[in-house]
Amino acid sequence: MPSVALVLDPAERPPVEANDTSPPQSAGDDQALDAYSRSVVRVVEEVGPAVVSISRSSRHGPAGAGSGVVFAPDGYTLTNAHVVDGAEHLQLGFTDGTSCGAAVVGLDHATDLAVVRAVGPAPAHAHFGASSELRVGQLVVAIGNPLGFSSTVSAGVVSALGRTMRARDGRAMEGIIQSDVALNPGSSGGPLVDSRGRVVGVNTAIILGAQGISFSVPIDTAKWVIGELMTSGRVRRGWLGISGQNRPLGRELVRRLALSGQASGVEVGGLDARGPASRSGLRTGDIVVRLDERPVRSVDDIHRALQKWPIVKPLKLAVVRDRALVELEVMPVEAPS
Repeated sequence: MPSVALVLDPAERPPVEANDTSPPQSAGDDQALDAYSRSVVRVVEEVGPAVVSISRSSRHGPAGAGSGVVFAPDGYTLTNAHVVDGAEHLQLGFTDGTSCGAAVVGLDHATDLAVVRAVGPAPAHAHFGASSELRVGQLVVAIGNPLGFSSTVSAGVVSALGRTMRARDGRAMEGIIQSDVALNPGSSGGPLVDSRGRVVGVNTAIILGAQGISFSVPIDTAKWVIGELMTSGRVRRGWLGISGQNRPLGRELVRRLALSGQASGVEVGGLDARGPASRSGLRTGDIVVRLDERPVRSVDDIHRALQKWPIVKPLKLAVVRDRALVELEVMPVEAPS
């Protein structure tokens, strides 16, 4: 955030030295700075009361702290999964000095999102925007409780969109927002807000040792996850019951099997006896190259195909086996919790 210049009354201004060659500050500079400041102040006044500190305690794990944002009048609060995972007791602290307990509604490690509900009144709630409308370079504001310093505000710009990160379960989190707002431990779960006071992301990670690189889960993803968590307590996804790894394909094989320049697939390393893939004719060593007519180049492509539930029809698998293309069908089941 740019430094704020103190504007003095003309009578209080120090005399200009004869050898002072610095350019005079124009009225336009003052107005631009005031507009920037007004935007940030307005966002903080509107959203700040809905931001909470979250304290976690457990007999079997270390205590922890993070941030969250209340998004409904009845105290439903959005935060990171890693903030509340394993908690036996949760305490929410509000900016007006009040606090109350909270209960976990559900969490999803694949997106690092969780919903908790305040056991008591919440003084305010925030409103969601649309992360799909974000543009690189626009102003964003982060509010949270970094390092235990409550109600801390930092501002910056969207640095990039569509980043990919790894969740704790190894899945790819896509569409991640990169910004240059300052985040520190304890900021996790706090809101990323646009200049209209709408929550557009959930702050989730920083890169240790880096400066000006922070990441947030897009609110469009969070809206879908919230619906799943509040309906069933977890996010439902399809499951095939296979383990695999990315496997390069030779150029000659790609050309012979007409795989349209596809350089890799997913080699099946194991089949879970409980999963539908074990009953589909799929074998260990097969290389999956297409799933439901879409190319499969990595394990992430399989995860994407199984992301939304319910899946109402069998999926077509194309695999390379003994240097030939074999087509199979498999009906995914709901992933075990």
